[in-house]
Amino acid sequence: MWAYVLRRLLLMVPTLIGIVTVSFVIIQFVPGGPIEQLAAKVAGSQISATATIGGGTGDAGGGLLPTGELEPEMIAELEKLYGFDRPVHERYAKMLWDFARFDFGNSYFQDRPVTELIWERLPVSVSLGLWTTLLTYLISIPLGIRKAVRAGTKFDAWTSAAITIGYAIPGFLFAVLLVVVFAGGQFFDWFPTQGLVSENWEDMGWPARIADYFWHMVLPITAMVIGAFASLTMLTKNSVLDEIGKQYVITARAKGQSERGVLYGHVFRNAMLIVIAGFPAAFIGVLFTSSLLIEVIFSLDGLGLLGFEATINRDYPVILGTLFIFSLLGLVANLLGDITYTLVDPRIDFERRDV
Repeated sequence: MWAYVLRRLLLMVPTLIGIVTVSFVIIQFVPGGPIEQLAAKVAGSQISATATIGGGTGDAGGGLLPTGELEPEMIAELEKLYGFDRPVHERYAKMLWDFARFDFGNSYFQDRPVTELIWERLPVSVSLGLWTTLLTYLISIPLGIRKAVRAGTKFDAWTSAAITIGYAIPGFLFAVLLVVVFAGGQFFDWFPTQGLVSENWEDMGWPARIADYFWHMVLPITAMVIGAFASLTMLTKNSVLDEIGKQYVITARAKGQSERGVLYGHVFRNAMLIVIAGFPAAFIGVLFTSSLLIEVIFSLDGLGLLGFEATINRDYPVILGTLFIFSLLGLVANLLGDITYTLVDPRIDFERRDV
């Protein structure tokens, strides 16, 4: 097992290099880079937004042409500041060397280290992803087992209808509905709609801090769970149904074991193999795909919002830095998923298969 883990860890290196290389190449052909973005912001303004960069005069209009465009000297200075004056291969080599040391540079527009920005936003995204995944599993596994045991009954029918409706409603639309109903929109004003904690959180005692944290998380996590538990519930149901029809279950029943003993003593372990082992990947999936609009609606400064803002502003260090972190987390999650498989079912031996 350890040899397999080591091989997977070593394979992460070329995989990460490939991901950042493709992203770097794509960025070279994307129109409207950071300099063009800055030029668009200052165009038409007689107040120099670039006076703090090198040779700016500090006077109104310094660094700008009468048309409001940046002067060629200022553009050249910005290219030097951002490193665009170097050949592409030099910038690429420097990026790989810096990324190997987890040095993602500084944000073009916030003038702060990218690692600092990521660490500031990471707790928000991890909180959303972790609690959403935990609640999804706590709901989906019992519900899926119940549906499998009572397959074809009215309970199975109406829960399937409820699951389908929940799956069909986008999470962000349900989030808007929650805000309108429970966060001072039209009816009740029970929950906050901004931030992960209150402004006076530091002044609270620990019990009050914990309560305040969960008070802020109720609505966003509810909105994310509604659309996340449907597929896992059906996966659980189908896995249990598949195991119930196998020969070893018939044999266990023939030996006189109770239905409960057969279900939880034999079926549950085998049926939960694929469900439980998928927990790390499910967490990363929620972290990547489900939190962006939720973060926007509830004003939560997470990684999804950071990456979105960086893409709009062409903030390349932030884009590549967050992509690198996301990719690394995804690869680690896949490895943890494989390790979980062996913990759930020791019969699985990854040493005997090709990586």
